Amino acid sequence: MTISIAQKSQLFIIKELAYTIWPVAYGEILSKEQLDYMLDLIYTIESLEKQVDNNHVFLLVEDENQFVGFASYELNFENSNKTKIQKLYVLPEIQGKGTGKNLINYIKQIAIDTKNSGLVLNVNRFNIAKEFYLKYGFEITKEIKIDIGNNYIMDDYIMEFKFTK
Repeated sequence: MTISIAQKSQLFIIKELAYTIWPVAYGEILSKEQLDYMLDLIYTIESLEKQVDNNHVFLLVEDENQFVGFASYELNFENSNKTKIQKLYVLPEIQGKGTGKNLINYIKQIAIDTKNSGLVLNVNRFNIAKEFYLKYGFEITKEIKIDIGNNYIMDDYIMEFKFTK
């Protein structure tokens, strides 16, 4: 398994992975209409390029010459001295094999090297991924509802992982 920083020319891979993973990850949580709306909002090439321009670093995971997942992070999120994991997705058939943990460890090391104090992320309150993050050592610190337009709300937990000195 190899983790590398995605180049802008590889953003189409992230888009393809998202369109494959999201229906499985959110199919029982979101309506098809909201799922389609969010994919179109977040994962067009133009939107992904904008995210890169706004300090999101995208990572691609490759295993046996196939891209199997991606993540993105933002150092010093909102001047908080924390690194925000903006996205972390792995193909369903790869889940449970350590790929997500490896992605978090990779981002964690970059955050430590940058002298950030911890990691933060949002996760849908009803997403089973919440259990993965709790097992890793994240704690739920807040509940939030985010209006994303078109009468859709993201109902999330904010989770944090603090680095020990």
